[in-house]
Amino acid sequence: MSDGGVEEMWAPLPAYRVETGTEPLDRPARNSLGGWPYFDDDQEWPRCFCGERMALFFQLDLPDDIEFFGGEHLSVFHCAHHNDASDPVTADGRLGPRFWEAPQPPFPGSFWRVLLQRDPGVPEAEPEPAVRALALTLRPFVDAHGPFDVHFKVGGTAAWAQWPERYWCACGTEMAFLCQVPEYQEFGVHPGAPVQPYSIRDDAYLLFLGNEVYLLACPARCDPAAVFLVNQH
Repeated sequence: MSDGGVEEMWAPLPAYRVETGTEPLDRPARNSLGGWPYFDDDQEWPRCFCGERMALFFQLDLPDDIEFFGGEHLSVFHCAHHNDASDPVTADGRLGPRFWEAPQPPFPGSFWRVLLQRDPGVPEAEPEPAVRALALTLRPFVDAHGPFDVHFKVGGTAAWAQWPERYWCACGTEMAFLCQVPEYQEFGVHPGAPVQPYSIRDDAYLLFLGNEVYLLACPARCDPAAVFLVNQH
């Protein structure tokens, strides 16, 4: 095989670093922390097991060259009133039916939801009330990470903090890596927003106690919510 063939075989997967702007958003944007969520016609704003509406932490339009999921809209929600590591029950790596609604020990149900939607159109009339709305920008980069070269990113390969983890969707398809959020990534909140339990400050939220967060999604696209969250530290 020619050198060009070897290089092509080992070419890194398309990857994009997620960068956060500094100016508050005053209108809907499809790439944002907080802001105005976009939903498909049959989707509603997710609610926690406690009945409270979940906070929109961030949303992104995925570039077309992202493996399996290019062109879809990613939205990550987490309850402001419940905060713990994500630890759904699995059987030998196989996720149960509608695992995104299953009990999340020590809670009797799920306090998070991730959606991958194909064609969300009109944004919600009102923005996320707690998380401050800031623009996000996706910038392509070469994802040749070292052990400590960790980014807020979509695509590429997971930079596991401990060991690689593999899971299979309830439909039988192996879950594929989609997005990574670094440890202690802060999401600023408006004054007067509910204080998140176990956060680092009253004016910021964390995802899953500030653990390293890996989003693994079902390539078969069996459900918009078929996205599993892995935490490591």
